[in-house]
Amino acid sequence: MASLTINGKSQDVDVPDDMPLLWVIRDRLGMTGTKFGCGMAMCGACTVHLDGQPIRSCITPVVAAAGKSITTIEAIGDDEVGKAVKAAWVEIGVPQCGYCQSGQIMSATALIKGNPKPTDEDIDAAMSGNICRCGTYPRIRTAIKEVAMKRVANTGAAK
Repeated sequence: MASLTINGKSQDVDVPDDMPLLWVIRDRLGMTGTKFGCGMAMCGACTVHLDGQPIRSCITPVVAAAGKSITTIEAIGDDEVGKAVKAAWVEIGVPQCGYCQSGQIMSATALIKGNPKPTDEDIDAAMSGNICRCGTYPRIRTAIKEVAMKRVANTGAAK
């Protein structure tokens, strides 16, 4: 039995300790926004936040997430930065097929929260673990820069 806090809600799940968090989120709790891509933490489609940090849920055993705060794509819009990232994704038209985008948004949100004024190199480093088979990387970078610029302009962050 694992006690998890997912999107602010306590959940008790009766699963093996070594079950990947991804399968708990998708199969046991029915939150299918977090995607399975490779199962080896190489594509980023399964990215969620664990205590605010982006992690690959496909290789994270559920026991490692117990007692920590887990945020999935379903709740990222409840966060000010996550909401801004989602809005920029729509405004810029980032998605093409869309399969990788939940992981992209989770990584971009963590980047901007940790670095309110990222450089191109910062963006490339933070997003390097997220693969987009459609090649929307230029639009992803544009959306991240737009969110960062608006946040700096509106809040004075990173002056």
